[in-house]
Amino acid sequence: MLRRTAAAACLAFGLLGASPALAQDFATTALNILPSGQSQTPGPGADRQAQMYNGLTPLFDRVTDSDLRTYFKSERLDPGTIVREETIPDRPGVTIKRDTFNVPHVYGKTDDDVIFGAGYETAENQTLLLGQARYIGLLAAIDAPNLSAITLIRNLGQFKPSKQTNRIVAKQSSVIRRAGRKGERLLRDIDTYLEGINTWFKANQPATAPFTRNDIFALNAIKGQFLGQGGGAEAPNSEFLDGLRKRFGTQRGANVFEDLRARNDPDTTTTLAKRAPYEAQRPSGRGSVVLRNGSYVPVSEGSASARTPRSEASNILMVSGRRSLSGRPLFVGGPQIGYFFPGLTTEIGLHGPNIDVRGATSAPFPGYMLIGRGEDFAFTLTSAGADIIDSYAETLCDGSRIKYLYRGECRPMKRVDAGTLTRAGVDTPISFYQTVHGPVTGYGKARDGGRTVAIARKRSSYGKDTLDQLFFQDLTYKSRIRSFADFKRSAAQTPQTFNSFYADESTTGIYTTGALPLRPKGVDPGLPTDGRGGFEWSGFLANSRHPQGTVSDGILTNWNEKPARDFVAGDDRFGNEGPIPRVTMLRAELARRKRHTLASVTSAMNAAATEDVRGRIFYPTLDAVLARGKAPSKLAVRVRDELIRWSRERAPRLDLNGDGKLDFAGAAIMDAAWDDLADAAMCPRLGRALCDQLATRQSRFDAPPSGQYSGWYHYMQKDFRTLLGRPVKQPYSTGYCGKGSLKRCADSLWSALQATAVRLSVLQGPDPAAWREDASGQQIEFSPLKLITMAYTNRPTGIQQVISFKGRR
Repeated sequence: MLRRTAAAACLAFGLLGASPALAQDFATTALNILPSGQSQTPGPGADRQAQMYNGLTPLFDRVTDSDLRTYFKSERLDPGTIVREETIPDRPGVTIKRDTFNVPHVYGKTDDDVIFGAGYETAENQTLLLGQARYIGLLAAIDAPNLSAITLIRNLGQFKPSKQTNRIVAKQSSVIRRAGRKGERLLRDIDTYLEGINTWFKANQPATAPFTRNDIFALNAIKGQFLGQGGGAEAPNSEFLDGLRKRFGTQRGANVFEDLRARNDPDTTTTLAKRAPYEAQRPSGRGSVVLRNGSYVPVSEGSASARTPRSEASNILMVSGRRSLSGRPLFVGGPQIGYFFPGLTTEIGLHGPNIDVRGATSAPFPGYMLIGRGEDFAFTLTSAGADIIDSYAETLCDGSRIKYLYRGECRPMKRVDAGTLTRAGVDTPISFYQTVHGPVTGYGKARDGGRTVAIARKRSSYGKDTLDQLFFQDLTYKSRIRSFADFKRSAAQTPQTFNSFYADESTTGIYTTGALPLRPKGVDPGLPTDGRGGFEWSGFLANSRHPQGTVSDGILTNWNEKPARDFVAGDDRFGNEGPIPRVTMLRAELARRKRHTLASVTSAMNAAATEDVRGRIFYPTLDAVLARGKAPSKLAVRVRDELIRWSRERAPRLDLNGDGKLDFAGAAIMDAAWDDLADAAMCPRLGRALCDQLATRQSRFDAPPSGQYSGWYHYMQKDFRTLLGRPVKQPYSTGYCGKGSLKRCADSLWSALQATAVRLSVLQGPDPAAWREDASGQQIEFSPLKLITMAYTNRPTGIQQVISFKGRR
């Protein structure tokens, strides 16, 4: 027994001694927060990071250096205080050290040991996500029509795939192998990662079917569907165009359509000042098909049908050394992936001979880092929504709904019997048809001739989802990223579309990724393309022409807006890239100081996260229009006074006194009046039916607790400025509010305010200054399991980093 004890002690000592030396850490400050934390079930300590995240919100723009260390935690490469250390019996080269926040740091004798340990930890930290998502993700990988994998996961759906589905997805191995040396390394890392996952399940949940490459491919497809693609809304867009043409005539209706979709509005704010032209010219539409309004019917899977929700609150604030008190770039930012508990991301440190990184990873990443930092640089992402999906209108033939014309031949569609989806105990067989372009998502009638067409969906990243990991492989392994130039080359490997950000001791930069299709002349990317074979993609945009650049003397911000001038985003972002994207709030906050610290940059982020874009940015223009009219009552004047007061205070949506009410009457008034104000501005010109249809293309307001990403304030800002005689770079083709009359516009807006004032006075009394809105309606809840209820904030959730560097390897 003594010999066995001594041997065990020597083995343990040898393992600890074999761990790689601590990496050099060139960060002067390295902090982060993941509100979902590291737990999979509610319990003591599970809400620790959520409470910290929630604690920052009421500080508004008064975040201090001390607050940073109170409401964020360390992201040093060194784990600091170790509370538990463990080894894996089947892998003696792996040691796992857990810090006071239960963040695992995986140390390996070899890089394969690190990848194995990451798989083992993923199985332990994301058991529920792996079990829930591994098969559901196959639906995303095969583009099963009108199904949202993330929604099905949130609602605890289950899917049993067919052999046909598994065969389709398994082809990704060949795609990855064709990527050469890095592709072979990726497959090796996936297999090693799977060893780690399966080792944990064999020891802890032995009844679980072994995980395979297909599971990793499926998980990567979920990421792509949820965050890494754009476009695909051509059919409903074209129906709206048809409705406009019927109301206004062919040419004028087309002009109004261009106004409202704002596909390349020069009045908008972009991340970079320079141009990155991508399909910027107004297309002729010769190769496009317009559907009759109301004719498009999606293929349905009954109650399983769901649109993929977007999480577009990801943001980044980067300040160059010239605007920093330290003389070094400052970096505050992260991705928004929703308030999930258990979290979709988990924190980890990975340390091996050629690996030293820390940050957030997730089940799709085979031992790679999603968002985080290395020894001397940091990286993050925001959704770009670039147009990588097109809809093709297939001409049917032989009197059949499942045959179509392509290059002069009547072809049968291919049937995919995908498997069985179970929701709430109800089984639904999932089957659909494919053309050469992709899955058929629905049927509609062409405006010209009224013939029925099938709408098929073509995605440039289809079958290639896991190539995305080549980028993160480079970010994880040492010595591959030594500069922003290296970062750009690496980012260009992914077919998924993101804004990718980089910062080191001297450089901050952005590169927008994605396999961006090159379409022939005559194709309008926002409308269905004629699918008969004459308007196919001719390739992809060259890497050198993607939005990209550094900021050497100023500020770089992004909140999912257009990354560069003349870069046209996906058609599913209809009207969202108008004159005042919400990023203007970040910029306005940063502009309050000439020189910054990490605390002041965090203050700017935190303040903007609790402001209302309508009050903060848009209201002064609205008020200028009101000033040109006559208030209908003294009550309406007092209502306007409260809106002015709220706007001048930067339109916060806070409950600082804890009484359960938003602190300013202006917030209550704006929320109560908004739909009436928006309709008063837009509906007299459009008519009620088209006005409501417009709301399906862009909501009147993406109200809290959502992210304020979209809203008709875009339209109203430009229209109102034109009415007021103020400059705009690209005026609308027609006046909307008051049908082009400033007086009628002002009168209609006053009428909307008056109606709101009367309603609120009945409900809350005669004094507008005393009116308040219940704060509970905008509070944040975690799902599918409950964690805590949080005050409204519009901040990153997957991880948020606060970091700066000095020195390089």
